[in-house]
Amino acid sequence: MAKVVAFNGSPRKDGNTSILIGHMFEELENEGIETELVQVGKKKVRGCTACMKCFENKDGHCVFDDDIVNSCIDKMVEAEGVILGSPVYFLDVTAEMKGLIDRAGFVSMANGGLYRRKVGMAVAAVRRSGGSRTLDTMLHFLLATGMVVPGFPVLGVGREIGDVHKDEEGIGRARDAGKNIAWLLKIKETAGDS
Repeated sequence: MAKVVAFNGSPRKDGNTSILIGHMFEELENEGIETELVQVGKKKVRGCTACMKCFENKDGHCVFDDDIVNSCIDKMVEAEGVILGSPVYFLDVTAEMKGLIDRAGFVSMANGGLYRRKVGMAVAAVRRSGGSRTLDTMLHFLLATGMVVPGFPVLGVGREIGDVHKDEEGIGRARDAGKNIAWLLKIKETAGDS
């Protein structure tokens, strides 16, 4: 059975980003795809120091092992699909999400492309400004690491927890993204491509 893991960069465990991911998961689970949500926001996530030890060690991990990043890398490697989600914080992703993508990206490159040809998707919750840039930051990670993005990323509008439920277009995009991920995973499975 295929599996999709989502990384929620929001410090609000049940906030708007999580709600959007939940709608994507619903569509994936309807297609028999296993899902897992990893709460990254509000966890200790160190930023990348560009020490390049991952290129020396080539062991599939970051040399810093005092936070959740190596566990997240393992989950990305094991899954067939990866969703990155973040609310907009000062016109971009949260610091935790940035730390994750910087370090996971370097480790992937250092080890020959750990996430190549996995299915990836980005989702952002926005109040007003910075949604495009936030999605762009996460999309750059997905594309730079060789993932395939099936369709337009998800953007939901809402400030207070639950406000995103009022954004019918955002919810529709989340559902559509879940269907697109499931569709592509089924094609990959049929083709036997990993």
